[in-house]
Amino acid sequence: MLAAVMDYFSSCWGPRSGGGHRGKGPDAAGRQDGLLWYKDAGQLVTGEFSMAVVQANQLLEDQSQVESGSLSLADPGPQGTFVGVYDGHGGPETSRFINDHLFNRLRRFATEHKFMSADVIRKAFQATEEGFLSLVSKEWSLKPQIASVGSCCLVGVICAGTLYVANLGDSRAVLGRLVKATGEVVAMQLSSEHNACYEEVRQELQSSHPDDPHIVVLKHNVWRVKGLIQISRSIGDVYLKKPEYNREPLHSKFRLRETFQRPILSSEPQITEHRIQPNDQFVIFASDGLWEHLSNKEAVDLVQSSPHNGIARRLVKAAMQEATKKREMRYPDLKKIDRGVRRHFHDDITVVVVFLDLNAMSKASWSKSPSVSLRGGGVTVPAKSLAPFSAPARLNSTY
Repeated sequence: MLAAVMDYFSSCWGPRSGGGHRGKGPDAAGRQDGLLWYKDAGQLVTGEFSMAVVQANQLLEDQSQVESGSLSLADPGPQGTFVGVYDGHGGPETSRFINDHLFNRLRRFATEHKFMSADVIRKAFQATEEGFLSLVSKEWSLKPQIASVGSCCLVGVICAGTLYVANLGDSRAVLGRLVKATGEVVAMQLSSEHNACYEEVRQELQSSHPDDPHIVVLKHNVWRVKGLIQISRSIGDVYLKKPEYNREPLHSKFRLRETFQRPILSSEPQITEHRIQPNDQFVIFASDGLWEHLSNKEAVDLVQSSPHNGIARRLVKAAMQEATKKREMRYPDLKKIDRGVRRHFHDDITVVVVFLDLNAMSKASWSKSPSVSLRGGGVTVPAKSLAPFSAPARLNSTY
């Protein structure tokens, strides 16, 4: 096994295949079933993957992508897999922006550094935040609402036998690891959630804003930053980072009574590095729409006990079935409810499951393996649609 792993380390730097493509087969770009989009199975250098998205909002606020192949603009350069789950709030503009720009920025910094690292990922996050701020600056006078739009951002990068997980907000990455002595697959959470419902997050906010006794407020039995938003880290949400955007013509529901001297929310990602072990079976990357209804253990148990093909879709369905139980209704009836109204029953849900196959990694031949570039889908709408105004404290919303 050690030899196989070492072979993979060297393959991570091998030459890229010429002309990557999206794969073959009838569902190469995914399939649509009402509000559900799914890609049941695909092949990455790390192993298989499955991906699914169900829309609940009028405009899909969850965006997501899977990229596999070259992680830089250089040839040869670092090779691997990139997974992104971007859970927008207040509208889809920020999550769409991240989907369009973050991976390209990561490739640019990986080219400059000549290898993958936490620093490369951190710089890509920072550049994406700065890029969105520039967009807000340009559109502020005509579309002031864009200053109140933001997104959580969960990224996984697999390269050279290491899994990097970077997170802002409350999406979550969970590893399934086999315990050989018992045959059980246990759940290991690889990301921390930046949500004011957690005591440690409130303490962090109070520590970084010692002069503000109202930095977190208990409102309707929910802890919120400044009484407005639950998450403490994000990309976007410029109205809580730059005081010049917390004024008219921004809607009064987002404007604070007092000005602020330092950003209230942070765009600094929390990054962990996990050395992939032979017992590591798979990783579930998902927006909080999944974790609102399934525990880490329940999700891992379902993946472990099910066929690989279509597992992301099964996880989404399991979460929706739990949502129906809470509302004492039937699952078939929930499926008949259209987007927008559906948001009163569950959030947008995005799930990407990546199976970790060290043997496949070690045998990967980059000269023969096509690259993969796939984005999670939803109901087709104009690319530049601006979401209708909505206050951050919506029914069942964490924002």
